[in-house]
Amino acid sequence: MIIREAALKILQQNMENQNLRRHCYAVEAVMRALAKKLDGDQEKWGLVGLLHDGDYEKTKDQPKEHTLLMFQWLQEAGETDEEILQAILSHNAEMTGKNKPQTKMEWALYCCDELTGLIVATTLMMPDKKITSVKPESVLKKMKDKSFAAAVDREQIKLCQEKLNISLEEFVKIALGAMQGINQDLGL
Repeated sequence: MIIREAALKILQQNMENQNLRRHCYAVEAVMRALAKKLDGDQEKWGLVGLLHDGDYEKTKDQPKEHTLLMFQWLQEAGETDEEILQAILSHNAEMTGKNKPQTKMEWALYCCDELTGLIVATTLMMPDKKITSVKPESVLKKMKDKSFAAAVDREQIKLCQEKLNISLEEFVKIALGAMQGINQDLGL
């Protein structure tokens, strides 16, 4: 398994947009927290979260290529851990037709990816725009308002209950807490 420093190098070489990098940091933090909750490997889950969108800038105009390029970069970097490689592919299975989410790690990534965006949007509505001011109840309330952050797929988030056996309320609490723990990295 590659180390975080090598993963960061891959990310930084291929992603210039600061907000996209921050999204990757957020998903990494949430994945680590979910790994702890679900007895997963925190390093492995964190790497998957960090790298899941690492090729997005290069593939945004070819959505069927998203994750395939990262898969290739990881193999070129010497990554051989099939759980990591398959989890990266599972992130865009709807477009690539490859490896739909099956494992807890893959479902955690699928569910939390959208939630991080909702949490950021909720934060930006706070008077001080600080994630430390956000409460889980605020995120849950905004989740019910379908016109708020309309691009966020709420059904994808709600799969946490069925696929991870974590209530929506607890899922939001875990994700928010993880993101609050890296608020400076997120610029929030």
